[in-house]
Amino acid sequence: MRKIWDFPGGIHPPENKQQSTRSSIRRLPLPEYLCVPLQQHIGAPAQALIEPGQKVLKGQMLAEPQGRLSVAIHASTSGTVESIVPHPVPHPSGMTDWCVVIRPDGEDRWTALNPLDDYRQASPQAVLERIRQAGIAGMGGAGFPTEIKLHPPKEDKVETLILNGAECEPYITADDMLMRTRAEEIVGGLEIMAYILQPEACLIGIEDNKPEAIEALQRAAEGTHIDVVVVPTKYPSGGEKQLIQMLTSLEVPHGSIPADIGVMCQNVGTAAAVHRAIHHGEPLISRITTLTGEGIAQNGNVEALIGTPISFLLEQSGFDSQRTERLIMGGPMMGFALDNPAVPVIKTTNCVIAGSPQEFPAPPPAQPCIRCGICAEVCPMELLPQQLFWFAQAGEFEKAEQHNLFDCIECGACSYVCPSTIPLVQFYRHAKGEIRQQREDLLKSDRARQRFEARQARLEREQAEKDAKRKARAEAAAKAQAEKKAQQEKAPAKASASAAVQAALARKGVKPSAAETVTPAGPAVEELESNLTKAKAKLKNMEGLLKDARAKGGDVEKLERAVAKNQDRVDRAEQALADARNTANARS
Repeated sequence: MRKIWDFPGGIHPPENKQQSTRSSIRRLPLPEYLCVPLQQHIGAPAQALIEPGQKVLKGQMLAEPQGRLSVAIHASTSGTVESIVPHPVPHPSGMTDWCVVIRPDGEDRWTALNPLDDYRQASPQAVLERIRQAGIAGMGGAGFPTEIKLHPPKEDKVETLILNGAECEPYITADDMLMRTRAEEIVGGLEIMAYILQPEACLIGIEDNKPEAIEALQRAAEGTHIDVVVVPTKYPSGGEKQLIQMLTSLEVPHGSIPADIGVMCQNVGTAAAVHRAIHHGEPLISRITTLTGEGIAQNGNVEALIGTPISFLLEQSGFDSQRTERLIMGGPMMGFALDNPAVPVIKTTNCVIAGSPQEFPAPPPAQPCIRCGICAEVCPMELLPQQLFWFAQAGEFEKAEQHNLFDCIECGACSYVCPSTIPLVQFYRHAKGEIRQQREDLLKSDRARQRFEARQARLEREQAEKDAKRKARAEAAAKAQAEKKAQQEKAPAKASASAAVQAALARKGVKPSAAETVTPAGPAVEELESNLTKAKAKLKNMEGLLKDARAKGGDVEKLERAVAKNQDRVDRAEQALADARNTANARS
């Protein structure tokens, strides 16, 4: 039997799981519409491939990955794309994002699928690309693209691959029911991931409060190299770092990821999705979601299509708004209040709780911290929650960061035990958000400074080039003036010789030809004056446009170049006119 270690802290809140495990997973009818967000994962949103009015089939790619950190999005059923519009999405802020709205046709027709019969005959890279194109992201956490996670840095060899089936948060039973009913798919997905990573050990960690799921996984894992490891029930044992510590005794260092210590952790739902993608060619278009709470008549788990409005799930489960104090998406410890039930199911939607006033009474007003230290005792990351609270409350974010604020996994254990009912996690989230904003502002400032310095260097370079050109023109003009003066000094002698020749010819009675008659050609001073006037007028017009652009906004850099160019033309025109006048004065 494999040895189990413990992690610091932890709590034992009421589980409230039995309400949703009394019935099997239900399949619901098609909703009136589906609203599929283009971003359901960490990273860049997918790029839409379809247009409004287009017919789509179930499993058809709606949007392709953009960049390295992205995954594809697919149609959850067949129908017509009505629009691509901003729509509220699951987020504590109630923010909107771009979503593809599909009107189902009721036929639920699949697109052509391309399963991989024997993935061991394909390269790991080819299997990874299929996972990426299937749109699979982590289904137990923040939605990190699975293909990226299964492709760790070359220097990080994964020695232990862990499937997380702990599901420690109260109320949530989506993974529990998945493990009970589809254990073979979970084990099959784990074997595919093991083929890619080639680890020395494959483990499935599961809490001891799930006996039926444990039995199902053990049966499915018979004859394989996979160990099903049962761990004690304690929140938050489902945290990635905590489960790794329980199964391997290894701790993930500050600022590192599990792959840095040779461990990788995936969710059981992710493994089942990998199995469907490789063996059946199916993209990720649905997930198991728990619907529970005293405000719902039919507690249980449903297989919800991605994009299904939460309001539709509630209607299909006997939702009673009169008995509901608040809607919570996720668990009571790490979830958030849901103000708009029109938001859709996404790849990370594992639970919706319709809590009654008895289940979730309004918290009493927060009292001053009494420095009891209980929060530090239950912190699974061995932080100092009260110290972080004081720093966050005082706006001393730099000190909070120095006390490892970003190691906080926001499990809520400290808030749960606080006798002063201080919403500690909310303070930590606020502090993290402020620090991230300060970093972003600093980055923007640095970029603006770099752009300003580059522009100043460019303007100085252009000015230096203009000065050099003017100096060269001045030197050329001076040289030309000197040559003209020399020619003018020689002109009287030539004129005397010419006059003597003509006089001699006249005495002999010979009329000089036109070619022999010297007629000095004067410069077109009037034409040069006209050119100068036009150049000055154009320069003045450009200066006016530049002034307007600086005041009202516009392409200032382009107009600055135009002004400089026209100023150069005026300078040349003035020089040419001066040269012409000097020549005319010399001849007169």
